[in-house]
Amino acid sequence: MQLPTRLLLVSGLAVAGLAFGWQEKSVKPGINEEYHRSANVERFENQFESEGREVFDRRADILRALNIQAGMEVADIGTGTGLFVPLFSKAVGPSGRVYAVDISPQFVEHVRREAKQLGLTNVETVLCTDRSVNLPAESIDLAFLCDVYHHFEFPQDSLASIRSALRPSGTLVVVDFHRITGKSPSWRLEHVRAGEEKFTAEIQAAGFDLVEELDFLKDNYFLRFRKR
Repeated sequence: MQLPTRLLLVSGLAVAGLAFGWQEKSVKPGINEEYHRSANVERFENQFESEGREVFDRRADILRALNIQAGMEVADIGTGTGLFVPLFSKAVGPSGRVYAVDISPQFVEHVRREAKQLGLTNVETVLCTDRSVNLPAESIDLAFLCDVYHHFEFPQDSLASIRSALRPSGTLVVVDFHRITGKSPSWRLEHVRAGEEKFTAEIQAAGFDLVEELDFLKDNYFLRFRKR
């Protein structure tokens, strides 16, 4: 007998799926191809950790806005070259934990090696996939995405895994680029698939409530969500 098709309702959005294995389609095929290949860590380190990149220049301000407390367990999802890892490690202290999560084996190994050299014993690296952050259920208090959400090829799958990993009332903070037609540079309009309004709607549809937006950044926005 053929299995019936179920209608999955997520915050008013109807998603058709088969009971035996529906999968979300890619919203931007190939967006992470460069990271799946042998990523040049040195090149990306020069790109990500250089003056003139807003999130690098304002990293201390971003850290303050996150309000990380000692003992928290924090996931830096899409950690890249690990810009925020030492800051988070110090903020959570010896009783906390930082999960540095990325899809690039080269980035993960780089951050693991750097954390060891710096003696950051509360840092754990995690190799994730395009669909899952690969963290245990209810294992973190904060999920942090910095210029990463627009790289989610399967955003609803990835958000579902983040929601599962967050503890009750856990928070998700998204820092991402403003994308405004007629104002944003052409590279950003081409690279970033949508703007703040659409991304916010996607995150809310995945089971999160927007609780705060801070406007201290210029090129990026800062959104704080709570797990519903």
